[in-house]
Amino acid sequence: MLVTFSSKAHSNVIMFGDMAQTLITMMEFATDVPGAIKAEDVASALANLEKNIALVKQQQASCQDVESSNDNDNDNDNDNDNNDNEPEISITVRAMPLIDLLKSAISVKSYVMWQ
Repeated sequence: MLVTFSSKAHSNVIMFGDMAQTLITMMEFATDVPGAIKAEDVASALANLEKNIALVKQQQASCQDVESSNDNDNDNDNDNDNNDNEPEISITVRAMPLIDLLKSAISVKSYVMWQ
């Protein structure tokens, strides 16, 4: 499923459904599709999204610290396994188009919809 975010002030942003629902939840709105945010609520949605992304980044950083200490203990593991893994795209990077859309909506006092 694809979810399209739209606003009068910005071009549409299309995301896969699972990531879109995660970001909508982080904005602290219901994940119903279709859905909308009134113009007066867009600023709080952006603040909630940025706050929750910062929390996720902190959690990921602490998990990476634990993993790196475990990796140092297991240096004899097969290095070829690491070459097959693709780098994970962080939620911060995935959220940037939506954050830009929300900022544009705030600047012109517009609603945001998704469907």
